[in-house]
Amino acid sequence: MLSLKNKILFNFYYFLFWVCYFILARLLFLIFYFNKTTDLEFLTILKTFLYGLRLDASFAAYLCLFPFLLIIFRVFTNWKIIEVFLKWYSIIIIIIISLLLVLDLNLYQAWGTRLDTTLFNYLNTPEVMIASASSSQLILGIIAWFIISFTVIKLFLKFFINFKKQIKKGLWLQTFALLPALALLILIGRGGLQTIPINQSNVYFSNKMFANHAALNFIWNFFNTITHKTDGTNPYKYFDDETAKNIINKRRNSLLESNTDSILNTNKPNVILILWESLSAKVVGSLGGESGVTPNLNKLSKEGILFTNFYSNGDRTDKGIPAILSGYYPQPIKRIMRMPNKTRSLPMLPKEMNTLGYKTAFYYGGDLNFGNMNTYLRSAEIQEIVDGSEFDEKDWNSKWGAYDDVFMKRFAKDISKKQPEPFFKIALTLSSHEPYEIKGEYKFGKKGEDNKYRSAHVYTDKVIGDFIAFAKTQDWYKNSLIVIMADHGHSSPKHEGPYFSPKKFQIPMLWLGGAIHKSGIEINTVSSQVDFAYTLLDLLDGNKDKFIFGKNIFNTSDRQYAHYVFNKGYGTLTKDDLYVYDYIGKKPILNSKDSSKLDSLGKAITQISYQDFLERK
Repeated sequence: MLSLKNKILFNFYYFLFWVCYFILARLLFLIFYFNKTTDLEFLTILKTFLYGLRLDASFAAYLCLFPFLLIIFRVFTNWKIIEVFLKWYSIIIIIIISLLLVLDLNLYQAWGTRLDTTLFNYLNTPEVMIASASSSQLILGIIAWFIISFTVIKLFLKFFINFKKQIKKGLWLQTFALLPALALLILIGRGGLQTIPINQSNVYFSNKMFANHAALNFIWNFFNTITHKTDGTNPYKYFDDETAKNIINKRRNSLLESNTDSILNTNKPNVILILWESLSAKVVGSLGGESGVTPNLNKLSKEGILFTNFYSNGDRTDKGIPAILSGYYPQPIKRIMRMPNKTRSLPMLPKEMNTLGYKTAFYYGGDLNFGNMNTYLRSAEIQEIVDGSEFDEKDWNSKWGAYDDVFMKRFAKDISKKQPEPFFKIALTLSSHEPYEIKGEYKFGKKGEDNKYRSAHVYTDKVIGDFIAFAKTQDWYKNSLIVIMADHGHSSPKHEGPYFSPKKFQIPMLWLGGAIHKSGIEINTVSSQVDFAYTLLDLLDGNKDKFIFGKNIFNTSDRQYAHYVFNKGYGTLTKDDLYVYDYIGKKPILNSKDSSKLDSLGKAITQISYQDFLERK
């Protein structure tokens, strides 16, 4: 009986070992994000451990299944074989999970969610993922991985050596005595006897999203998203499809026509679209943000048409580009730009511009393999593509590609050459992307991510200001529309309120150039990136019918709305109302008093856009 007792004790302590690992991992997460943790009440911090314990125990149970079975087979098999398997199984698992722990700690700042299958989106271009981190972050990350793995392995081996001599062979009848314990382990992994197995929503307890994220077991969340891939069904289905479409169209159909005079003085202007990497309205003075970060953009805002209530539809470049050029909403998890079989059927603004007689070009100073961007742009039938391969390595920063000043000078040089008009040229900057490697002075210093973010945008603001000054000297300027727009919003600098509030997604959009006959005006209509292609094509008398989610930005109705998407959630807003919903917690994060209609609208948009995504082949 002593042998049976020791077997049960070994499994119990092995299970407890993993639960303690996850508790300490949560403590490390809270310490790593100390500035966010200090926003929580002490009781809330304690609750992250209490509520998180269920998922900790669940994943610990899964990790214990294989060792538990090995201990049962101790009755039939030589202990040495089992000892080797058990030891190396545990060591390998510790190394892998500790690596994912370090990745989770570093990626949460940029993603705003715990580790999930988003990681796989970067595995085909690991150098791009690495580029998001500075050299010091990479070195510190590797050191942290080594220290955590080494420490945990040492603790495990000490525990293992103490127990391994006590695991006797025993009688084969003991296997039957161990089966109830095995069943209990499976039950813990499932989370109980309830109809629906345990999931992320079981640990969501707070109105503060960071507390809910801290309660999540990072490795449970990661493997859960792996095993719950889409099966072709729509998980966001709240209405029958016709009802959902009617909810959308009831609003959208009244917003398709402009109710202002045309702002252009020509039907065929040249169009230059400058996509400014990661620029948030929080640092644009002309939008009520910080005054010292974008002085050139602030000055130019008085010369053109400034859109003061404009939003990105997603929070990454590979979500922003399809929103801007295809008028297509991002999905809560999936990224359509990474799926060539689906992107080839998307509506494409460059393709429509080709039809209108425009010469189209796309410029980017980095690697177009990022996020399958190259495949997407080829599907858009862009006639000329210039990427980082055309810039000398000496002009690259160490991570992403050519510095913005070098890149925009090449862009300006090519436009200055004699060429057919009209043209549609797109330039995507990159220096203001993490890790914010720029030339010259860091105006706000390098202390903290927020200050590096500000400094990088000061640099890019200077570059774009110089380009506009150059453009004004060119003959083609008088017949040109220049649009400056961020590719997505950003969490930096830190803002008050929930992480996924509209403050993260509000971005600048400014229209300039000699083709505009009105200037120095502001449009405060609520709009977003998906409306851009529809509006531009409407101004140019192009075919806008394929852009089924877009609206006319120059329709100034109070019924105008914007809809943005984040990982497993969305936000929908109008001038007066707001509704931000989280699919994991299955409740609103933010909502105004009169937001019931936005609840239905947001769910309908999410449902129909995801259904459209599923049906594209």
